[in-house]
Amino acid sequence: MTGPAPDRPSLDLAPIGNCAIAALIDRTGRFVWACAPRVDGDPVFSALMDGHAPGHGFWTVELETLASASQAYVRNTPVLRTILTADDGSAIEIIDFAPRHTKHARTYRPLAFARIVRPLSGTPRIRIRLRPSADWGARRAEATSGSNHIRYLCTDVTLRLTTDCPVSHVLDERVFRLESPLHFFLGPDEGYDQEVGPGIGATLERTIAYWRDWVRSLYIPLDYQEAVIRAAITLKLCVFEETGAIVAAMTTSVPEFPESGRNWDYRYCWVRDAYYTVRALNRLGAVDILENYLVYLRNLVDSSAGGHVQPVYGVGLEEDIDERIVTSVAGYRGMKPVRVGNQAREHLQHDVYGQIVLPLVQSFYDSRLLRAGTIDDFHALEKVGDRAFAMHDQVDAGLWEFRTIARVHTYSSVMCWAACDRLAKAADRLGLHDRAVVWTARAAIIRTRIEKEAFVPEEGRFAASFGGQELDASLLQMVDLGFLEPSDPRQIATFHAIERDLKKGPYLFRYVEPDDFGAPETAFNFCTFWFIEALHQNGRDQEARQIFDQMLSRRTHAGLLSEDIALGDDELWGNYPQTYSLVGIINCAVLLSRSWTDVR
Repeated sequence: MTGPAPDRPSLDLAPIGNCAIAALIDRTGRFVWACAPRVDGDPVFSALMDGHAPGHGFWTVELETLASASQAYVRNTPVLRTILTADDGSAIEIIDFAPRHTKHARTYRPLAFARIVRPLSGTPRIRIRLRPSADWGARRAEATSGSNHIRYLCTDVTLRLTTDCPVSHVLDERVFRLESPLHFFLGPDEGYDQEVGPGIGATLERTIAYWRDWVRSLYIPLDYQEAVIRAAITLKLCVFEETGAIVAAMTTSVPEFPESGRNWDYRYCWVRDAYYTVRALNRLGAVDILENYLVYLRNLVDSSAGGHVQPVYGVGLEEDIDERIVTSVAGYRGMKPVRVGNQAREHLQHDVYGQIVLPLVQSFYDSRLLRAGTIDDFHALEKVGDRAFAMHDQVDAGLWEFRTIARVHTYSSVMCWAACDRLAKAADRLGLHDRAVVWTARAAIIRTRIEKEAFVPEEGRFAASFGGQELDASLLQMVDLGFLEPSDPRQIATFHAIERDLKKGPYLFRYVEPDDFGAPETAFNFCTFWFIEALHQNGRDQEARQIFDQMLSRRTHAGLLSEDIALGDDELWGNYPQTYSLVGIINCAVLLSRSWTDVR
């Protein structure tokens, strides 16, 4: 029997999910990561974080004398199809998905994974190994069984496997001949209320239909359609639909580069990351995600009551996501630490006020929304604007979340300006012209301060902080946010300085100066996409397309990217799949694509 455990864990993984639960599956159909009962919970499949050959924390279908494996999504869905072929030509098909469809006039998205295993040719012999973990991978979950089910007692949830496979085959991990399709439903600890085979088959058809209908509702560019559709589907998988939260990634503690110590937990909702996500999806017309996230934001605005807003919250709006280190797993490729929670929740990051205002302002304009923004909403949002104005020239940790460096970061100040600027426009929209005057004046004050304090006159460019000289890639956002025109000489000089100092090969670094953990060694994928956008803004479309094509070629076989990429071997590092990076794919594709009028 050929074992499925890779000698070297990698991020070449394919996610499945249903906006309530998600999992990462490797090329052989092996579940290596999933958390329950929420994306930020204890991992029930922890193998990704457990070194090279974990004894538990996975779910695999092993084919005897495995010779090859191939894998792809069912078109325009997150339903994954894996084909395993043996030395003698025997082959099996594995279909993995998380159910999602309409049921009883509601969205059915259970805390469950469904799996179908079918023989394709020959007489394949297989073994099912289902070994969920508990206590952050410290131990294999205890199991109890009945005639057609097995219960797994994980840390925060009990999962029940309902199957038409002989239960003893699974419990004993017995090798057996696969002669007919087998069905597995790993979900809540409750009885499966129908015949498992037909039930899962019908759920599969409905799930495929749901996702294809959702994709049909998107406005996509003429070019790069495959890349955009896969990025959009995966961004939707990063939504925790119950509250509207959007997580930055599905994983924790994949280091930004080897042995860097830059191992962070991204399974939470960053106000900044979610802003960029809904903005990109809005370009595609995915109003469902925007609308649900606005509910999350309005609740956040109410709870903050005009005071401090954390940069990151739990998916249930929890403030207390304090960072701790767990030692029960070895870490990605044995690289520690493994962190749970994120210290950034303690930071001052003043850009968050703009990232709250900008998406919420859309509710005052967008006629598609079921709930239009109200006057009361505007006045509640003004409290956030008050905070933005108060904080625009105060030190913070910045968008890169420095742990020991505090400055007045230009990007944070520009975001505070954007908050005031958009509130002025929204006030005019609502007929509140006296409030528009107030917010216009505040935006002008912030603009004047930025233009004075963040400008480097001898070079004619902006710096990353007030009174500083250093550069960071976020300065490229000054055009996108409307602070500078593309033709502004200050923008052009800033762009050229960033290209000179931060571009390494085809990639862009966030910054190059040493920080709390030393000098960065990998490029930040989202920044490379920002650079591609800036090339386009500066009339260098051919170069923009060349780098964009290179970035697309660096995606995993699932069509996705993590946070960082290494120079030289182009290996992906950092948490995966990373929403920032997928946002970059969508934004650049929309900018660089030909118009549909070219083919109509």
